[in-house]
Amino acid sequence: MPAPSYEEQYAYLEKRIDALKTTRTGDEHQTEGEVFDRKTLMTIYDFMKRGLIDKVHYPISTGKEGNVFYATNEDGDPLALKIYRTSTSTFKKVAKYVEGDPRFKGTTGNRWKFIYAWAAKEFRNLQRYYDSELPVPEPIANSQNCLLMEYIGDETSPAPQLRSVELDDPTDTYDEVVSFIIDGWRDAHLVHGDLSEYNILMEDGEPVVIDVGQAMTADFFNAKELLDRDIANINRFFKNRGADVVDPEKIKEECFAPEDDDEEDEDYEDDDEEEDDEE
Repeated sequence: MPAPSYEEQYAYLEKRIDALKTTRTGDEHQTEGEVFDRKTLMTIYDFMKRGLIDKVHYPISTGKEGNVFYATNEDGDPLALKIYRTSTSTFKKVAKYVEGDPRFKGTTGNRWKFIYAWAAKEFRNLQRYYDSELPVPEPIANSQNCLLMEYIGDETSPAPQLRSVELDDPTDTYDEVVSFIIDGWRDAHLVHGDLSEYNILMEDGEPVVIDVGQAMTADFFNAKELLDRDIANINRFFKNRGADVVDPEKIKEECFAPEDDDEEDEDYEDDDEEEDDEE
């Protein structure tokens, strides 16, 4: 039997996400139109052929650079599918983070290439954090402008943002977030760069950090400025919640404390070189 044509594949995928496309109106329908272009649909179809997802159900968050959808695999297990918009405005916002990242030196071309690099960048940042056993969604797959990852939440709704939660012990939660900043710098060799109460989810009372696309490597030229911003944002929020916050200089001392050896840095350099070769 001959392989299905491009048009047949496209029609099949449109049917598979028909519920999403036909039950949304107004702003939600416009959002669907912004992210489900033909190239994106074929990328999702590829995920389906690979057995990674079975259905795309509904949007669970709408951001400046993309939307996140609730999806399930063939076993019905929940997943989060992040689709990055490919509009010119999105390209202008993300280009500086891609061009400035040492791992993406030489990225040039049209906006599609930058958006694809942005999606790959978030995937690789998630991998770094996850491999360092830090609280982020587990990355599952990345292709073109789509990122598939662990769903953070339960069967009723995604986990709430930190800003929306009444904390039993603000100081305890604060300490966990500060640990993420310190261990992120020391172990994953990354600085989030936009850490705030808006991109920390609370699952079962524990913080989970999301939206790591703009995170930069610790050797980025202004990584320390980004670190200062993250610390200031977190201290501001938790101080308002009554937590006992730590002096920023003490947090940075922990980040910059000498390591036993540079083996982990070398491992990451090797990994990045291998990934660049594959691309």
